[in-house]
Amino acid sequence: MSSNPVAETVASLLPRARTELAELVAFKSVADFEQFPRSESEAAARWIADALRAEGFTDVSLLDTPDGTQSVYGYLPGPEGAKTVLLYAHYDVQPPLDEAGWATPPFELTERDGRWYGRGAADCKGGVIMHLLALRALKANGGVPVHVKVIAEGSEEQGTGGLERYAEQHPELLAADTVVIGDAGNFRAGLPTVTSTLRGMTLLRVSVDTLEGNLHSGQFGGAAPDALAALIRTLDSLRAEDGSTTVDGLAGDGRWEGLEYDEAQFRKDAKVLDGVELIGSGTVADRIWARPSVTVLGIDCPPVVGATPSVQASARALVSLRVPPGVDAAEATKLLRAHLEAHTPWGARVAVEQIGQGQPFRADTGSPAYRAMADAMAVAYPGQEMSYAGQGGSIPLCNTLAALYPEAEILLIGLSEPEAQIHAVNESVSPEELEQLSVAEALFLRNYAAG
Repeated sequence: MSSNPVAETVASLLPRARTELAELVAFKSVADFEQFPRSESEAAARWIADALRAEGFTDVSLLDTPDGTQSVYGYLPGPEGAKTVLLYAHYDVQPPLDEAGWATPPFELTERDGRWYGRGAADCKGGVIMHLLALRALKANGGVPVHVKVIAEGSEEQGTGGLERYAEQHPELLAADTVVIGDAGNFRAGLPTVTSTLRGMTLLRVSVDTLEGNLHSGQFGGAAPDALAALIRTLDSLRAEDGSTTVDGLAGDGRWEGLEYDEAQFRKDAKVLDGVELIGSGTVADRIWARPSVTVLGIDCPPVVGATPSVQASARALVSLRVPPGVDAAEATKLLRAHLEAHTPWGARVAVEQIGQGQPFRADTGSPAYRAMADAMAVAYPGQEMSYAGQGGSIPLCNTLAALYPEAEILLIGLSEPEAQIHAVNESVSPEELEQLSVAEALFLRNYAAG
C-alpha cells in the first residue's frame, strides 16, 4: 500500500485524525435529551459543520429535523459534469450504559493495545473522520473528482426518523448518483466488506395493567392477577423452545446466500459463555441476517434492591423486532402488536405503543459503483478481495434514499467490525481499519469518477 500516494497521504494524516476523533468523542451526543443535554449534540453538529467549512464545503448548514435533532449538510463542488456522491455518517451515539464497566472513560478517546476506545469511536464518529480523511487524501493528490455531498445525522441511534422525514420534505437535497453509507463494517478486521442487506426494525412499548394499585403478596397473592407475571408470560410467547423468534403470522425461515459465519467464530465474537447454547435454527448467517429476531430491551418493574412483598399492578417493556429483507416493517409491526395483544393472559389490560420503525434494505451488488469499490478495496487491502455480508442492524435512511432516488447506487462500508463492540461498553476502533477504509473510499471516488 505504501507505494500508493493516496495511502501515503492517509497514513501521514492519521495523527491529526486521532486528535479530531478525540474531540468528537468528547461530545456526549446521545440524542435522548432526557438523559443527556441537547447542547452536547448541538456542539458535535457545530464541530462537523466547522470541519466541512474548513475543507472548502459550501452550503454547510445545520438542518433542524422533525424529531428535534440536527443533521449537518455540506456540498463540495467537483469538476464540471462530474457525478455526485453522497457520503453519510451519524454523530449521535448510544448511551454509554454502565460507565463502571468501561476500562477508560467512555467520552475520552483512549489508546490501548493498538485500538482507540470511546463511545462512538467506530459507530459512527469514526465514520465522519473516515470521510474527511478520504477527501483530504484526494485533495492532496490531484483533487476530488466528483461532486460530494456530506450528511451527518443526529438521531440515527434513536430511530426517531428525523432525517428521513426531512429528506422526504426536501428530496432534492440528498439527490446523488451514488450513496456511501459509512455506518456498516468489515465482517472481520482486515477483511474488506460491503454490506449488501440490512434488517429493518420496529420498536414497541407494551404496558400491562391488572390492578388499581399494588397489593400485599401474602394477603392477595395467588388470586390477584400479577401484571409483571402477565408481562413475562406475554414476552415468553415471542420465542420457541430453541429460542427462535415466533411472532404469529411472521415467517422465520429465511436463508442467507453469501458469506457464511462460522459458529465457533460467532461464539467468540459474541463472547458467549462456555456451555451456553446459541439460540434459533439454521446457519448463523440465516439467523442474524435473513430472519426476524425479537429482543426485550428493557422492563420497568421494581429493582431487586428495595423490592417489597407486593403483587404488581402494572409493568411495561420495550420490545425490538429486527425485520429481514423482503418483509415490510409496517406489516411486521402490525403482526407483533397483534401477537402481544393476543398472548397477554388472564384478561389483563394491554396497551401497545409504537416508538420507532425502519424498513429493511437490499442493495444491487452488480452495479458500477460496486465494481469501483471492489477495485478500490483490493488496493487498500492488498491480497484481499471484497466480501459481501449482511447486517443484522438497521439503517432506516437507506430505504428512504432508495425510495427517493431509485436510480442511485447505495454502498455500505464502515468501521464496526466485531472487535469494535459497538453499542456495548468499551467500544473501540482499529486505527488500521480507519486508515485502510479511508484509502478505499478515496480510491473508490476516483474509480467511480473514471468509470
